[in-house]
Amino acid sequence: MGALLSRLTGGGNPTRDFTASIVVFLVAMPLCMGIAVASGVAPEKGLITGIIGGLVVGLLAGSPLQVSGPAAGLAVIVFEIVREQGLSALGPILVLAGVIQFVAGVLKLGGWFRAISPAVVHGMLAGIGVLIVVGQFHVLFDAKPLANGIENLSAMPGRLFGLHPGDVSGAELAFGIGLLTIGAMLGWEKFRPASMKLVPGALVGVVSATLVAWFAGLDVTRVVVPSNILSAVDVPNGGFLAKLGDPAIYATALAIAFIASAETLLSAAAVDKMHDGVRTDYDKELRAQGVGNLLCGFAGALPMTGVIVRSSANVQAGATSRLSTILHGTWILGFVALLPWLLREIPMAALGGILVVTGIRLVSLSHVKHLFHRYGPLPAFIWAATLITVVAEDLLTGVLVGLGLSLLELIPHVRRLKLGVHVHQRRDDAEGHHMELHGAATFVTLPKLTKALDAVPQDKALTLHVGRLSAIDHTSAEMLNDWLQRRRAAGMRIDLAGEKGRLRGLAA
Repeated sequence: MGALLSRLTGGGNPTRDFTASIVVFLVAMPLCMGIAVASGVAPEKGLITGIIGGLVVGLLAGSPLQVSGPAAGLAVIVFEIVREQGLSALGPILVLAGVIQFVAGVLKLGGWFRAISPAVVHGMLAGIGVLIVVGQFHVLFDAKPLANGIENLSAMPGRLFGLHPGDVSGAELAFGIGLLTIGAMLGWEKFRPASMKLVPGALVGVVSATLVAWFAGLDVTRVVVPSNILSAVDVPNGGFLAKLGDPAIYATALAIAFIASAETLLSAAAVDKMHDGVRTDYDKELRAQGVGNLLCGFAGALPMTGVIVRSSANVQAGATSRLSTILHGTWILGFVALLPWLLREIPMAALGGILVVTGIRLVSLSHVKHLFHRYGPLPAFIWAATLITVVAEDLLTGVLVGLGLSLLELIPHVRRLKLGVHVHQRRDDAEGHHMELHGAATFVTLPKLTKALDAVPQDKALTLHVGRLSAIDHTSAEMLNDWLQRRRAAGMRIDLAGEKGRLRGLAA
């Protein structure tokens, strides 16, 4: 047992991992159920994904401190799958998506996902955030979301004007519970005492709404979960295999694999910035996510990704190894197995309130301002175009539009897209290394640049020569700035040299 614990902690602190796992569990429970509701499926489907994300992906992950589970970023596409193809199509699609992710990891394609333009990724997340808000707004009234974002948006005024303050009944009570959840969640996050900073606002919001609804005996729609979580597992049957032979699901599976992988690896990169421990093995993380989605498909659950909210809570709570992620999955399993009656007291409007706040936070206006001020109007335009297309059309179309617009950044450099990277140690400088870059640093060459930078020893100084760089696009500049910030924060001395050391977007 001691040897197993040592392997899981990798020299970490089991006590800190134990306490961190409880914090992550408290954050994950309401989000797992809320994202399932936003996806148009039963809450227990999200809980199963959370359990697999903890127990299985936590054990295999290439990012030890990242937490995996159902993600708001995939709720919209799952909702569309369930509405158009039925819940029975979700399992086979996830199996295929999991296989695609695993193969991508085996082929070492993880680095290429980091080459996706930040403008596209954040535009996609902002579009998803808008769709979640306008969809979950209707859940606040104990109603179901409509078919698409435009219909949800146009129906919002009618929901508000349909309230009758003098006749407080179903919709009015549910809306009050939803507002209470949002108010308690935001109020706690703003005014909570320092000694209780690890208690998540989402938990406070759900508990407050549940207690009020229970003590007041309010007639509002509540969460429905089975008494036995195993009954929520849909074992594959003959129809499952028949669906795998349907060519129509392959494009959807590829879309889920692509979006889930991009979100996972970008989340892993963000987690790496939060701690000084083991760096992410992107290909190993892809393989782990592939196994997780494969199992979720066989179990009839929701798709999973690495999720930044739960991952950041894990790091901030003091986690030191993958043991924390694994234990959080254990706590979810234990809770739903032993206390399902408690989950059935949670009002649906409370989960809607949590998802409304989550959706709003996905729309990062500060990021688009950052893109505009540092790199000019084109990345900001890509962000806006991706967002609008996601809301007006669908998620996959929005991502493809964003990726297509990203190619515009290559036009000025189409005849000189090569990037040269030369690393050496001069005889007169025994204390440090020199890296010389020449050509154009674009997202096309980003995997090569990333590999070279990560291979630079951290215990010696580095002089980075950028004078022969003809251009650097915003994707490469963001990656390089993040790398510089992380290495300098770890105590490494890095100097930029060259007459073009202040290329647009590149910090000195």
